[in-house]
Amino acid sequence: MSASLTIIGLGSGDPDQLTLGMLKRMKQADKIYLRTNDHPVVAVLQEQGLDISSFDHVYEEKDSFPEVYEEIAGLLINQARLAAQGTEIVYAVPGHPMVAEATVGILKRRCAIEEIELTILGGESFLDEAFIRLGFDPIEGFQLLDASSIGPESLQPRLHTLIGQVYDTFTASDVKLSLMEIYPDDYHVIVGHALGVTGEEQIFHVPLYELDRVEGYGNLSLVYVPRNEDDNLRRRSFARLHEIVDILRSPEGCPWDREQTHQSIRKNLIEETYEVIETIDEDDPDHMKEELGDLLLQILLHAQMEEELGTFSVYDVIEGLHDKLIFRHPHVFGENKAADAEEALRNWDQMKAEEKKQKGIEDGQASALDGIPRDLPALMKAYKLQKKASKVGFDWDEISGVFDKIEEELAELREAVQQRQTTEEQQLELGDLLFATVNAARFIGTDPEEALSLTNRKFIRRFEYMEERLREQSRGFADANLEELEAYWQAAKSSERRD
Repeated sequence: MSASLTIIGLGSGDPDQLTLGMLKRMKQADKIYLRTNDHPVVAVLQEQGLDISSFDHVYEEKDSFPEVYEEIAGLLINQARLAAQGTEIVYAVPGHPMVAEATVGILKRRCAIEEIELTILGGESFLDEAFIRLGFDPIEGFQLLDASSIGPESLQPRLHTLIGQVYDTFTASDVKLSLMEIYPDDYHVIVGHALGVTGEEQIFHVPLYELDRVEGYGNLSLVYVPRNEDDNLRRRSFARLHEIVDILRSPEGCPWDREQTHQSIRKNLIEETYEVIETIDEDDPDHMKEELGDLLLQILLHAQMEEELGTFSVYDVIEGLHDKLIFRHPHVFGENKAADAEEALRNWDQMKAEEKKQKGIEDGQASALDGIPRDLPALMKAYKLQKKASKVGFDWDEISGVFDKIEEELAELREAVQQRQTTEEQQLELGDLLFATVNAARFIGTDPEEALSLTNRKFIRRFEYMEERLREQSRGFADANLEELEAYWQAAKSSERRD
C-alpha cells in the first residue's frame, strides 16, 4: 500500500473562506504541496508555520498547460508511491477542486489505476463569488468556459457565460476575438479580478472591444458575458436557422412555404446547385457565399418536411454525415494513416464497401454501377459510369483505343446522317460519339463537364466580342456576312492570346 492523497480547495481567494477543518487537516498532513503560491490564502498558511512546497517551477519548465498538469499529477503520484503506508500527502489548489482544476481530473483517473487512496475536500469556488458579486442567478441558464479552449461554437448568448482561466492580456485578446464572432464589438462585458478578496477585488464594465485593454489579469481573473434573448445574436447559429425554417413552415408562418412539397421545390434544389457551380467557375467568393446559403435553405426545407412527418430531422442528417465522415476516414480519425491522396481515396472506397456489407448488401448482389444518381446530367453520368466500369477492368489499356473508338462512332454518325436514318437512330449515334469522347476526358484526367464548361465560357466571350464590334458600327449579325463574322471570331481569339 502507498500513502494517501488528499486534495483541498483553498477557496476563491478570501482567507476567511478556509475552514478550521481544512486548516486542521493540513496541519496534520505529513507533506503539503500547492499547485501555485500565487493565491492570497498562502500567506495565512505560512503564518501558521506549515511546511509547504509548490509546483510553480513546473510552469517554467513546460511549454503548455496540459504538460504542466500532467507533470504535477505525475510528481504527486510518485510521492504517494514512495511514501510509507499511513502517510498523508495534501495537495492544495485554488478555489474548489472540482471546478476548473485539470490536475484533479488527472489524479482521479490515475489514483484509481494505481490504487492510491484519494480524498477530495471542497472549498468555495470562484463561481460562488461570481454569482454574488456579479449578481446573476445560474438557474436562468449558465455556462462556464475555459479561456484556453473557447471557440464561437461553444458560445450561447441565451446563457449567462463565465470565462475562467483568463491569466493574461494575450488570453483576454483570444477571448475577445472569439466573442466578436457572435457579439457586437461594443457589447457590454464585465471583467472580475480576485472577486471576494478584501482589498484586491476589481470589477470593470467595458465594451467588448476593450476587453484586452483592461489591466491586472492573473490567476484570479474571469470574464462575464451577460445573457441576452436578442435573436440577432444567434444569426450565425445553425440552431436559429433551423428555428426560422420551422417557423416558415408553421401555421403562423408563410402560406407559400407551408404549401410546398418535395416535388414542388425539387427543381429549386437543382437550380440552386447550378447557381453555386456558376459562382465557383466565376471565382466570386461573395456571390458564392450567398448562393451556398440558398442551397442550404433547400436542404433545410426538405429536412423540415420530413421532420413534420416524424421520419427524421436535419440533426439526423447531420448525425448521419458525421458518422459517415468518421467511418470513411480511418486514415484521419483512426490509426491507418494515408501517405497521399490516392491512398486516401482507396481507403474511402474500401470503407464504402464495408458500409454496404454492414447494411447486408453483399458484393455479389450489388452492381458495380450502383450509387450513381438517376437524374445526373447526362455528361456527368457518363463520366461516372465509365469510372465505375474501369474499376472492375472494363476499360481500354491506353488512350489510342479511345481515339479509335471516337473515329468509329464519328463515322457511324456521319453515315446515319448521310443515309437519312430516323431521328432516333441519328440521336443514338450522336450519343455513342459523346459517350466515347467522355472516355477521352477520363484518360487525360479531366472532368468532361468542366471541360465543356470552359469551352462554353470561351464561346460566350468570343461571341460577345463579335457583338461588341458590330455594335460599334451600329450593325447586327443580320448585317454581316460569314466572312466578316469569321474575321471577328479570329480577332476575338487573337485578343484572348494577348490577354
